[in-house]
Amino acid sequence: MYIVIVGAGSIGSNLIERAVSDGNDVVVIENDEERASAVASEYDCLVLNADATKNGTLRDADINRADAVITTTNVDAVNIMVMLLAQEHDVTNLVSVVHDPENLPVFEKIGVTLIENPQRLIADYLYHSVRYPGVSDFIELDDNTELVELTVAEDAPMSGQLLEVATESGALPDGCLVVALKRGEEIRAPRGNTTIRAGDQITLFTDDVSLADAVAAFTGEY
Repeated sequence: MYIVIVGAGSIGSNLIERAVSDGNDVVVIENDEERASAVASEYDCLVLNADATKNGTLRDADINRADAVITTTNVDAVNIMVMLLAQEHDVTNLVSVVHDPENLPVFEKIGVTLIENPQRLIADYLYHSVRYPGVSDFIELDDNTELVELTVAEDAPMSGQLLEVATESGALPDGCLVVALKRGEEIRAPRGNTTIRAGDQITLFTDDVSLADAVAAFTGEY
């Protein structure tokens, strides 16, 4: 893919590293000279030390070739302007971070794929890491539900349980659904006759009310 990334701060730098290492053609636009120089010296990509809200800068980035434009600056107004300009150049895949929830309708009207409040996402991740050390990963789907990935502990209540029996007995909390199970190298969609075993990597869909009980059921940790 040909990807234009605007902003080389903490979010942008990680994105640049991922995009370049995955073999994409990457152009970075960064207004800060020091950051632009650092990216240029570290990554195999074209770096423009320029203002991305200027059409000339986007033309220099060959935006008409772009499969995607991603804005990561910490100023929503800049991100909105870049998205509008990219839309004028018929870029179909527009992605941006959004810091202020009040600006969401503007991005949505443009048709941008949103990463809302990345600082809050990081804070949530850090909190979950402390609150639920048995959880290896989680994705917040909305304000009330999330996907949680964890490994079943030997002494956990769900270890050795049939899913259908656990559901009927209440061992599997209400508001919790096992959506994927990885055992060794095999990934499967669990059914009622699936037995949960210690060491299984489980992906759970759960609401916030059931989260603590769900984690405890599979890890034994409260």
